[in-house]
Amino acid sequence: MVISVNPKPDQSEFAKLLNKTVTVLQSEANQKPKIYLRLLGRDLEKTVVDIMSDKARGTEFENTIELISGQKFPDIIAMNYFGVEVKTTKQDHWITTGNSIMEGTRVEGIERIYMLFGKMINPIAFKCRPYEECLSDVVVTHSPRYQIDMDLAKGKTIFDKLEIPYDQLRKQDNPFKPIVDYYKKSLKPGEDFWWLESGDGKSKGLIIKLWHNILIEKRQEYRIKAMILFPELFSDRQDKYNRVAIWLANLEGVVCKNIRDVFTAGGQSYITWRGKV
Repeated sequence: MVISVNPKPDQSEFAKLLNKTVTVLQSEANQKPKIYLRLLGRDLEKTVVDIMSDKARGTEFENTIELISGQKFPDIIAMNYFGVEVKTTKQDHWITTGNSIMEGTRVEGIERIYMLFGKMINPIAFKCRPYEECLSDVVVTHSPRYQIDMDLAKGKTIFDKLEIPYDQLRKQDNPFKPIVDYYKKSLKPGEDFWWLESGDGKSKGLIIKLWHNILIEKRQEYRIKAMILFPELFSDRQDKYNRVAIWLANLEGVVCKNIRDVFTAGGQSYITWRGKV
């Protein structure tokens, strides 16, 4: 006799557990708004775990709800398979910055993650959706991160735009590359990315420097490089300084607010060439 066993926990049952959790959260918040308005970040995570654990009694999820939090993703796990990421905001909207697209801190074994979002203002409200269904775009803080929109319409996720499923993208060695390739298609002439994944070998560090704070010798080096890399500097084009400005800021970490003057400012100096001045 061959017995087929499905090792994966029932996702529909977990969704029911989360629906019950959100219902309790909303009910308690309505009854005790002053207490709930103080439940931000980790404090709300603890409350969610307590409610989930209570509602999980008598189900396959009983005694499997665990608060991970800290620097791990997601904040809460169940049966070492499901996860819940908890976010809060004090703003009157359902949009916030999510987690890194690299997911380097993802808890091993967690396959299905849900986003539980609390809008902690009067009136307090909660929403919960599968994680991949509310990721609308990619934004950059100290690293590329997903943007969360709990009201995002079906078919409008970043994965719909990329035409790559979330589970396929997150398992790639470099999930940022398809995103860069996608946005490259929409770049206008003279535009470029201000942030590049460090794996490209092009990033020059975190510090932004002003042109006039750089040593004269270093400025001259940049001028020479610019004239080699961007021959349009010698043309009559109206936009001939655009790529240079982007290059300095993006790859060299240098901001020059008067880039035109660097190459055209008046003045005279002596040049020595083959022993002659």
